[in-house]
Amino acid sequence: MDLAVVPKARPGDKVAVLSPSFAVPAVGPAVHEQALRRLTATTGLVPVEYPTTRRLDASSRDRAADLNAAFADPEIRAVLATAGGEDQITVIPHLDTAAVRADPKPFLGYSDNTNLLNWLWTHGVPGFYGGSTQVHLGAGPGIDPVHEQSLRAALLTGERLEIVEPGESEDFGHDWADPRALTEHGEREPTEPWTWAGPTRSVTGRTWGGCVEVLQWILTAGRFPHDPDMLAGGVLLLETSEELIPARDFGWILRALGERGILGAVDAVLVARPPTSDLTRRPSADERRAHRRAQCETAIATIERYNADAVVVVGPPFGHTRPQWILPYGGLVTVDGVGRRIVADYS
Repeated sequence: MDLAVVPKARPGDKVAVLSPSFAVPAVGPAVHEQALRRLTATTGLVPVEYPTTRRLDASSRDRAADLNAAFADPEIRAVLATAGGEDQITVIPHLDTAAVRADPKPFLGYSDNTNLLNWLWTHGVPGFYGGSTQVHLGAGPGIDPVHEQSLRAALLTGERLEIVEPGESEDFGHDWADPRALTEHGEREPTEPWTWAGPTRSVTGRTWGGCVEVLQWILTAGRFPHDPDMLAGGVLLLETSEELIPARDFGWILRALGERGILGAVDAVLVARPPTSDLTRRPSADERRAHRRAQCETAIATIERYNADAVVVVGPPFGHTRPQWILPYGGLVTVDGVGRRIVADYS
């Protein structure tokens, strides 16, 4: 499908910082304020909040009104989500298609923001999968280098970047009410090498996908185009949320994507490193490794069943772990099974 060419912002431009799902700044205001300062220091951009950015009780219509206002305002050159949530699907029916098409601008988010990224994509506007001002800008001692690099590429420079393994990962940080959330990482551990499967070939294609739990909601709601061939030759992005679904459930969702024709249409699949713990559940190191291994094996086996020609990579950190790469959504990504490299085009 044809996608709009979206201009980059320039230092000094305004960007919207919104809560299309959960208004997390209301429960972690200090982290939010730090995120806004770091955003300006890193990019030179000026964050603009809207009425529902910090409002926990905001209705779907009110949150949609803020999105519509941001997309309609010519001074706003990008829209960033503060975090995800679980009810953005109710916001989508209230969005203004005309405003988005009249002045395409990038949206950055992940998790529940898969809803909005998919909606923009169906209306010809690419975005970027990843980024949460609360999690990846405001928390901890600083912005992780790979996140900062891809954030600048998405918003400002439009360069091509090789997606590499940062070498460490955390599933969550400190509670946002804890002062340590402003200065310390969560519990980080060394990462494993990515797993490659499928044929030894290089694929370059446009991306689509997101959080698999949200993808099944989108498909159930009928908000994916009828013809999966729209994804022909593309790169499918898949990741799982902090709900920590078992590999069995993950496999069921992938199987449904296969039956829908989505797995068969694409030429490559990227499966993100999954979170394996949260603030209340911290399995042992062996249990966490087993969870990742089971999801990896399930992904490879299910994708191969529906598309043995797809190049598959399991492990790149673009989902619910930190450090996080931001990836193009509707933009071009090269998955090189020969050189075992991933390169993303942020133009």
